[in-house]
Amino acid sequence: MEITKALTALQPLYGKGNIEIVTSNGIRVRGIVRSMKTTHALSTPSVKVERADGEIVKIPFSSIAEIINHNPPLGAATSARA
Repeated sequence: MEITKALTALQPLYGKGNIEIVTSNGIRVRGIVRSMKTTHALSTPSVKVERADGEIVKIPFSSIAEIINHNPPLGAATSARA
């Protein structure tokens, strides 16, 4: 995924949980977006995602194929009726 597209999609999700990133080689990482690095010298632009087990996974923007927000949209019902 292009860096600007990935950054645009990830910025509103920063610090939120239940986000899934699918990489170009099929790896899926679901968790909380913890860090986005884009302009540091000698580093690849990447995002860090904290999984439920506490492991932090670093994913380069260039390997992101899809970003999925599993959070319910604002205003949606959060509980089922009996």
